[in-house]
Amino acid sequence: MSTIARCRELAATIAAAKPPPMTIMEVCGTHSHAIARYGLKQLLPDEVRFVSGPGCPVCVTADSDLDAIVQIAAQGAIIATFGDMVRVPGPRGSLAEARAAGADIRVLYSPLQALQLARENPARQVVLVGIGFETTVPSIAVTVSEAAQRGPDNFSIYSAHKVVPPAMKALVEDPEAQIDAFLCPGHVSTIIGASAYEFLAGDYEIPCAIGGFGPTDIMEAVFALIGQVKGATAYVENCYTRAVQYEGNTLAQSQIAEVFAPADAEWRGLGVIPASGLHLREEYSHLDAESRYELEAAIERDPGPCICGDVLQGKALPAECPAFGTRCTPASPIGPCMVSSEGSCAAAFKYQEI
Repeated sequence: MSTIARCRELAATIAAAKPPPMTIMEVCGTHSHAIARYGLKQLLPDEVRFVSGPGCPVCVTADSDLDAIVQIAAQGAIIATFGDMVRVPGPRGSLAEARAAGADIRVLYSPLQALQLARENPARQVVLVGIGFETTVPSIAVTVSEAAQRGPDNFSIYSAHKVVPPAMKALVEDPEAQIDAFLCPGHVSTIIGASAYEFLAGDYEIPCAIGGFGPTDIMEAVFALIGQVKGATAYVENCYTRAVQYEGNTLAQSQIAEVFAPADAEWRGLGVIPASGLHLREEYSHLDAESRYELEAAIERDPGPCICGDVLQGKALPAECPAFGTRCTPASPIGPCMVSSEGSCAAAFKYQEI
């Protein structure tokens, strides 16, 4: 059976199940793009509503972190970062604007490239911008371990990493969010496993399903969630068994735990969430960029018409932003949800999801 035929079959099955009114939050930016790309909202009954969550690591990076990174760049360090971060506007401008003013900003594809940069530029400090969820942290942990064992001494990391489950907990405890079920993130789940979400079902009675990224993967996960909501039950259903195990990737988990320890972290829109960030452990603290630079207090700014913070909490849809598609476009973004390749505003704009 073709993918299109299977999607239509699943859509008919879902409609026949007569789902009650329900809001499903997808917690992964890749899911947001897949849902928009394949027009899955149009296939589903009106009773089933999707909202995006804080599943884009670039989008949830707080202004305070963006401000610190731009300050470090202004002090002469080579900033090594992934591409999506370059255009994100911060209180002192974006890294792209800093580069235009003379800062040395390098886009990399692997964190190990930052070590090579440091070795090639021994007279310069190289700062790796650590952005990402549990999926990307293991490779950065390996990079930090390599730097600690073999150098070079002019390498450090600014860690703005975040972990997903505490943010999901914060969302279900927010009465304004009104989430009935979670489509759990596929990539993150390969690392942390299905077991990581059991507290949501057990403590908060929120149905959870882990789904892959194909259109049929997502539709099957939606059908699973409808079954839980209709049956007034809540558990974690793994619909992505070809990639996700119950216990997750224990080797990757141990790599993260060796280098990083949980810490409070600030998220765009959600504020400070306890134990939702990752800071370097004491034995690696000499590689912490924040300890190498004098940083001023972050500048507070008015986000203007941008409602990215509300979009990341599922409290607003991208098209509800007064700047969406006019003042804010991928070519000229005013908010990170339109900048990042995983941002829900970028997905809604690209696939004309209005």
